[in-house]
Amino acid sequence: MGERVRIAVLGASGYTGADLVRLALTHPRIEIAALAANAKAGQTMAQIWPHFAPYPNLPRLVKANEIDFGSIDAVFGCLPHAASAELLSTLTGPRIIDLSADFRLKDADTYADWYGGAHPAPGLLPEAVYGLTEFAREALPGARIAACPGCYPTAVLLALLPLVAAHAISADNITVNALSGVSGAGRSLKEANLFPEVAEAVHPYGIGRHRHMPEMEQELSSRAGKPVTISFTPHLVPMNRGELVTCIVETPHGPDYLREVLADAYTDEPFVHLLPEGVAPATRMVRGSNHAVINVFADRVPGRAIVIAAIDNLVKGSSGQAIQNFNLMFGLPETMGLEQAPLFP
Repeated sequence: MGERVRIAVLGASGYTGADLVRLALTHPRIEIAALAANAKAGQTMAQIWPHFAPYPNLPRLVKANEIDFGSIDAVFGCLPHAASAELLSTLTGPRIIDLSADFRLKDADTYADWYGGAHPAPGLLPEAVYGLTEFAREALPGARIAACPGCYPTAVLLALLPLVAAHAISADNITVNALSGVSGAGRSLKEANLFPEVAEAVHPYGIGRHRHMPEMEQELSSRAGKPVTISFTPHLVPMNRGELVTCIVETPHGPDYLREVLADAYTDEPFVHLLPEGVAPATRMVRGSNHAVINVFADRVPGRAIVIAAIDNLVKGSSGQAIQNFNLMFGLPETMGLEQAPLFP
């Protein structure tokens, strides 16, 4: 089977950290060597997360500074932005798969503008690989730092990057409406996330200025060969996990041509799937899995089309993609540990 890779998960008490542990548990080449959560140090995973009760041998949670990183091969950073880079920048041995926003943007000034403070480790930005796996395979094997995309950018970029790169759509007028489960807002106690606030309701947030905008624009601009500005509005919906994005694009081509471009891009992809003509992507198609589903539809307005994508925000949009990147960084089969079928109903 090969030697196991020793990993540490920082921020294991959050949703992304817990899902990372869930996936790592059945990965045949991963040994979970350390779990950190400063506020929960001393507790077991089962005390925080009841679904880990059948796994009493998981390491007890510790503070990050108590980990012997010299014995760790890879660190998964599931910490908030700024705190992640501040800690990870002190590590020199392990390879880093960061799930925060800290290494996604290539420009430190852009980071400061959107995240409200100077970047804690700007010197590391040039060596970080933007880990949208399907578009980063050549760079990931040699990377020391993989910056996992945000959940919204993952869905939007999978839907649009091949179309922009092929000049099949205009890069000048892209509108995205996005829906996400409440887990996308994190596990910290926030009044807006209380059950009475989110149940039986849908509400937009980050209107006109969401922190994932510059990340999407950075990658779209790179493929378009010119600056791209998008309109993006996210919405919180009353479900635990899942994400769906609806992209309105301008194109001189019909939906059949756009489907051909996406089919060419994703025919051999293990996790990204173009659905049959006329089938609308839905979050129930991907729940609990590392899969993404995409389709294209005609708009009633001439010269426009609708591109829709669905992912699980905690798996393909976060922890699953992190393990996909880890696999490539360590020369393992890309799908290893990620073969779970979607959970339905």
